[in-house]
Amino acid sequence: MKKQILALTAALGMVAVLAPAAQAGTLDDIKARGKFICGTMGTAEPFSFQDPKTRAIVGYEVDMCQAVADSLKVPLELKLIAVEARIPELVAGRVDLIAANLGWTPERAQQIDYSFQHFASLQKVLARESDKDLKSPADLAGKRVSAVRGSSSEAGARKHIPNVETVTFKDPSGAFLAVQQGKVSGFVISELNAVKFKAQAANSPVPVKLLEPALFLEPWGMGMRKGDTEFRNHVNKVLTDMDASGEADRIYDKWFGMDTLYKMKREFKIAEITG
Repeated sequence: MKKQILALTAALGMVAVLAPAAQAGTLDDIKARGKFICGTMGTAEPFSFQDPKTRAIVGYEVDMCQAVADSLKVPLELKLIAVEARIPELVAGRVDLIAANLGWTPERAQQIDYSFQHFASLQKVLARESDKDLKSPADLAGKRVSAVRGSSSEAGARKHIPNVETVTFKDPSGAFLAVQQGKVSGFVISELNAVKFKAQAANSPVPVKLLEPALFLEPWGMGMRKGDTEFRNHVNKVLTDMDASGEADRIYDKWFGMDTLYKMKREFKIAEITG
């Protein structure tokens, strides 16, 4: 009996020791670690990509991560992750937040929490200019289109194009090459990347065109572990403060504005994603 009491006491003591760790939130983890780990792609210009001169990872979402790190007064560490690894890396605790072209979907929202919208992406389709019969995304019904594996572009193609067959690739370059080589009829991707690929192909043997209208509009947020209200509120405050101060406009113009390839004006507000 005495041994049972001692064993029970030891077990309760172990629970007491482990309980605070189990309940620790992301803000506590960051404070204990002394750095903020943000997961990003590193291959998606202008959101996160390698600067050819400095070889550093830079971009719109990198600047957003830096703003969160600055608010916490800790250094930023970027961890490069593939599209399909974004949610697993977050759920496993290997990153504190993901800022990696993360479009909102109901399925993802069941697995993770989203910050306020920090970008809104029109999803469009690229096709070969020589394919005269392709004028809108509806003309791709029953055909093959490429997309990045695990992306919302892939899911959106299946949802919005009847009887479409998706052919997926690890990165946008491979998916774009497939449409140029005629392996697929179209390539579904965000408008910004579509503009970049179209410009690059303008003087190539296989120029491409954008099919109108857009396939769908997708709000993007930064991903956090489910139920971590304190951290989500902190990130949302960082974003709304940036919106109010004009910093969000400055960062947007730096990467998408009139002095860039995209020449776009920010027409969305940082706001809660309502689905």
